[in-house]
Amino acid sequence: MRALRILLIVTIVLGGLFVIADRVAVGFAEDEAADRLKTNEGLSSTPDVSIKGFPFLTQVVGGELDEVQVGIKDYEADTSGATNGTDADVPAKIRIDNLTAQMRGVAFSGDYSSAKAATATGTATISYAELLKAAKAEPVDVATGVTAQVVGLSDGGNGKIKVEVEATVLGTKLPRPVSVLSSVSVKGDNVVVNADSLPNLGVQLAEDKVRLITDFQQKIDGLPGGIKLDKVEAAPKGVDIDVKGSDVSLVG
Repeated sequence: MRALRILLIVTIVLGGLFVIADRVAVGFAEDEAADRLKTNEGLSSTPDVSIKGFPFLTQVVGGELDEVQVGIKDYEADTSGATNGTDADVPAKIRIDNLTAQMRGVAFSGDYSSAKAATATGTATISYAELLKAAKAEPVDVATGVTAQVVGLSDGGNGKIKVEVEATVLGTKLPRPVSVLSSVSVKGDNVVVNADSLPNLGVQLAEDKVRLITDFQQKIDGLPGGIKLDKVEAAPKGVDIDVKGSDVSLVG
């Protein structure tokens, strides 16, 4: 009985030491991956990296991690080639908030200089203030004596965006912006906003002229690791986006 008790104690101690060593190793790996990701993506702050699954050390021996979760609070994505219907210049970058990605089946090289996930899914948000930059330009002539521009975006409820249009007719500005509900969708690398109906600007206008103002798209390119837009939906604080990808580079 005494020998059995000693063996049990030794097993518990060794198990505890293994757990401690495993957690120290995973903490070091998370910090190293976060630093490399910050450098590779040119981030202003260090992202959160969390390696899931236990034990970590046996995953390392196998050369593949079950799941790695990455969180980036503020990410500036490229908008090269973005258009807003008026041929006006749009910002070269757009800020994406709270980008979180779950990467699964992360295989890494022997020297840990690179890591690639078999699949990745994630979520993020583009604020209405950021998205407005794609639509907002100088007032556009939509008819003789009529100019208009988008001045506000907000949650319209039921997955719609409320688009506010300010117009001036024959030199007189309408007393308040006219609003219209718009649908938001993904087309390739673009977040596309299309009005469900046309706003009443007080005069009869051709639909294609009005849509030069109400309809616009924002290109989102250069997301971390090559992940791409999947779905979008209007939400209270902005447009919520889903992203996905395969063979996604975590580092290297």
